[in-house]
This record gives sequence, structure tokens and C-alpha cells, in this order.
Amino acid sequence: MSAIKLFELKGNVALITGGNGGIGRSIAIGLAEAGASVAIFGRNREKNKKILSELKKTGIPSLVLQVDITNRSALEPAIKKVEQELGPIGILVNNAGIKSVSGGILNETEENWDSVIDTQLNAVFLLSKLVAKSMVKNKRGKIINIGSMYSFFGSGRIPSYSAAKGAIIQLTKSMAIELAPYNIQVNAIAPGWFETDMTASIKTLPLNDEIILRTPAGRWGKPDEIIGTAVYLSSKASDFVTGETIRVDGGFAIR
Repeated sequence: MSAIKLFELKGNVALITGGNGGIGRSIAIGLAEAGASVAIFGRNREKNKKILSELKKTGIPSLVLQVDITNRSALEPAIKKVEQELGPIGILVNNAGIKSVSGGILNETEENWDSVIDTQLNAVFLLSKLVAKSMVKNKRGKIINIGSMYSFFGSGRIPSYSAAKGAIIQLTKSMAIELAPYNIQVNAIAPGWFETDMTASIKTLPLNDEIILRTPAGRWGKPDEIIGTAVYLSSKASDFVTGETIRVDGGFAIR
């Protein structure tokens, strides 16, 4: 097989949670441009309309559903709708996320903790479990979980986010072991500091200077700079790669 064909995604159906903005949007567009049909779960109606319009321009079959992934009863029906309209899901990107900058456990409320864990961890488990069932039947699949620099480093500011992202790496490894016999690869991407709506406020804080100084690349990442890694982990090029976490961070973690 040629090197170019290794990365082609034609004939695949990809589901991206939180694919209506930021890193998720870039991944969705990137997978579509590589040939995959794309489905997105997103909560924001206006963002959903915008990404659907962008996906339509690629000429690739696409579907955007308004889904709150913390609503457990909504997950299975939404997955069934994707598979009815686009076909069996062969690629799942668990990207949706929120953060709670509480300032530490002394300030973190139980409600905020539960909200972050439900979104960043519980939904990843539930969606992966549901989608993996059809992947097992088809003897092929790719699951990509989105971690963070806080998968490796602690944070006194956002303990719930750090706890969830740390758990994502272990969940990725565990699923990789279980699903490997079915030709399903499970990997994670750990982005560094990327310019998104979620991180916009940080660029106005002293923390911004710390980030720039620690990042050898000397800048923040652009969302489109995650596309290559996402396409790789979604494609045949990564068929013998599983349980790995690839850091896309401009070198932030090496210091």
C-alpha cells in the first residue's frame, strides 16, 4: 500500500464529540478532508449549524446532532441515528470537554466536580463502550481520546480537570488491551496549550508568560496543528499502534 493511501479515510464513519469548535472542529474538518464521513455531537445549536455548513463544503456525508453527552439516556439513540444515516462508526474521537477553574479542592464544589468528571471521563467510558460494540462485530475500529498536559502534571487551580485527564490515559491503556484482539486500536492525544475559546482567558493572565517560556516552540498551538496526529491515529498507518498517548505540545512536556 502506498504511503498516501495509508492515511486515506474513505469508507469510514467518524464520530467526534464536541466537534463544533476548537480542537474538535479542526479534527472533524481534517477527517472529512481525508475522506471520512463525519458525525458530530455538540450542545450549542449555533455552533452546530456553523460546523455542518463547513462540513457540507467538503462534499463528504455529514451529520451534526445536538447532544449533551452527560445525558446518558441520549447516547445510545444518538449513536443509532448516526449509524442509520451514515453507517457503522469506525472512528470515535472523545474530544468534548469543559473546565472548572475553582482554584483548588478547598474551593471546588461537588456540583462542579461532578460536571467535569461526567463530561471528561464518564462520557468517554460510556460512548466508547457503546461504539465498541459495533466495532467488535466489524473487527476493526479506532478510538481516540483527548488528554491534556494535565494528564501528566498536577494543577492546584483545576483539580477536577486534572483528575479526569489523568484517568483518560489509564482508560486508554485499559481499553487498548481489551479491544486489541478485535483489531481495534485505542490511543490518546495530549494537546499542549492551544488557542481555543476555552483557553482564551488564560492569554490575559500571568500564566501566559509561563506557558510561552516553558514551550520550546515559543508560542501557543493552532487547532489545525492537531489534524495530522488525528488523521494518523484514525488511519491504517497506525494499525500497529495502540495504548499510546501522543503529545502535541510544542515541546512543553520535555522541560
